[in-house]
Amino acid sequence: MTRRKVLHVVFGLAVLAASAALGPVWAEDHSYVGSKKCKMCHLKEWKSWSETTMAKAFEVLEPGVRADEKQAAGLDPQTDYTTDETCLACHTTGFGSPGGFVDLATTPDLVGVGCEMCHGPGGTYLDDQYMSLKNKEYKKADLVAVGMVSEISEKQCAGCHNTESPFVGDDHVFDFEANKQSGTHEKFAMKYAH
Repeated sequence: MTRRKVLHVVFGLAVLAASAALGPVWAEDHSYVGSKKCKMCHLKEWKSWSETTMAKAFEVLEPGVRADEKQAAGLDPQTDYTTDETCLACHTTGFGSPGGFVDLATTPDLVGVGCEMCHGPGGTYLDDQYMSLKNKEYKKADLVAVGMVSEISEKQCAGCHNTESPFVGDDHVFDFEANKQSGTHEKFAMKYAH
C-alpha cells in the first residue's frame, strides 16, 4: 500500500472515530419517517391515533367529504383539495419541510396529521443510541435533546387551528384544553423506564 493510501485510510478512521465519539450529527433539516415507523414500537398509541380526525385529516381534502362543513366554510365541496398547498400544510405531515409530505404518490405514509406533527420529525431521534429496538431503555431527556417534543403545546396546535383555517371562526373557535386529550391518542404506560 502506498504512503498516500495509508494516509487516506488513517484519515478515514480518524473521521469515523470522531463521529462515533461525538454521536450522530443531525442535519439542520430533520427528516420525517412517517407514523408507520412509530407503530413498530408504539402499537397501542398508533391504533388509538389512527381512529382520530388527525389521522384522517387528508381525507377531508377529497371531493364530497364533509360537504356540508366545506360549504358552510365557503369552500366548494366538490373540489379536490388534495394538491392545494394551502391545505396540505395542515392536513399532512411535514409538508414544505425536507423529508416531509410531497404528494400522495411519493410520500403516502405522510398523509394526515401524524405522530411527527406533534412529537417532531422522527429522523432526529430514531437512532440506535436513542429510541430503537436496540435501546429499549432510552432516556426521554436524551430524545428531547435531539428534537423530540414530549409535551404538546397550544402553540403547536394553533399552527393550524387558527383564524386562517376556513373552519375556525366565530361559530367554531379551537379550544386547546378541550381538544388536547380527545384529538390525539390515548396515553399508555411505557414498558421500560424512560
